[in-house]
Amino acid sequence: QVQLVESGGGLVQAGGSLRLSCTALGRSFSSYVGGWFRQAPGKEREFVAAISRSGGSTYYADSVKGRFTISRDNAKNTVYLQMNSLKPEDTADYYCAAASISWNPYSRNYVGTSPSQYDYWGQGTQVTVSS
Repeated sequence: QVQLVESGGGLVQAGGSLRLSCTALGRSFSSYVGGWFRQAPGKEREFVAAISRSGGSTYYADSVKGRFTISRDNAKNTVYLQMNSLKPEDTADYYCAAASISWNPYSRNYVGTSPSQYDYWGQGTQVTVSS
């Protein structure tokens, strides 16, 4: 069993930055693909970014590409999401997740873009971007 604990959310002005952290308890996070999703009020949960077990390969939603960076420190059992140039439309609850899938950067079906691929989820952290 893996427990994921997120931190780093908050209120920020448009154009600002935040860094989210997700630490795994109970088992090594390096055994899993790491992912970030978000869910705005009244909307479905959507994919944000994912990272391979080694951290050597990443994948992003088009809406955040060039502004967000996912990374991981397996020695600290933690996955990060650096969010820059934030926009009001980035406002949402952000969730980290861990998946047992095989990673294949050449296929969108194997880079952790679907919530159904994930085995464990954090409790969520709120990000609010004011205009």
